[in-house]
Amino acid sequence: MRELLGVRVERVTDLGSSHSWTLHRAALADGREVFVKAAHGRGGVFAAEAAGLRWLAGAGPDAPVPEVLAADGHRLVLPWLPAEAPTARAAERFGRDLAALHAAAPDAFGAPWDGFIADLPLDNTPDPGPWPRWYAERRLAPFLRRAARDLGGDGVRLVEKVIEGIDALAGPPEPPARIHGDLWSGNVLWTGGRAMLIDPAAHGGHRETDLAMLALFGAPHLQRIVAAYDEAAPLADGWRERIPLHQFHPLLVHVALFGSGYREQAVAASRAALALPP
Repeated sequence: MRELLGVRVERVTDLGSSHSWTLHRAALADGREVFVKAAHGRGGVFAAEAAGLRWLAGAGPDAPVPEVLAADGHRLVLPWLPAEAPTARAAERFGRDLAALHAAAPDAFGAPWDGFIADLPLDNTPDPGPWPRWYAERRLAPFLRRAARDLGGDGVRLVEKVIEGIDALAGPPEPPARIHGDLWSGNVLWTGGRAMLIDPAAHGGHRETDLAMLALFGAPHLQRIVAAYDEAAPLADGWRERIPLHQFHPLLVHVALFGSGYREQAVAASRAALALPP
């Protein structure tokens, strides 16, 4: 790692693994501590993450993302940020920060780099939209193919109904927003009195997607986050009813990654998006 950072590594602490990479905390000779992801043959994943973090940081000098210190085909190096318990005040700041991030709008849906979510590729081909067609073609249809075996025939038909009816389900038109793209609570690091966003699948998308992801597995102080967001950037009518539609893609990702254990959640989301009884 010295060749990446130009400074000697004094100590490395292993922190386990995630997907196909390992996680480390390293102390440098200049006194800094850094967080390192490492793997062999995962250059596309790390390149996408580094590009996404830098792009999110382009929203402004106070964007809630860590600086990319270095990246190559096998490693990604970020500052070490000590975690702390989330507070109500930090949650409210997070809502305002997220609204400002989204408002730094890109010109198109997608992104000018090859995307990944966990180990799986995302089609980030830039597209002027509209968002419903982009979401159906670039997110739902590819992951339907990946998840079809575990969804079963009935599950596949429900996904197909969502894709067919996407224009009616998507709500009022929205311009592209600068979104994190995988904003479940585990990708929110509470540190220094605020929330910092890590592990993005960043792209130009729909701003409701990030809020729906925060709700999917439960984020602390979620109501305060959403209330502060809505005060800073009011959400369109009906956004709560559209939460299952925006959760649908990450649930298909989970089926593709982990199998049938997530089938029922994905099917329930599709039924909720279609406003069908459970």
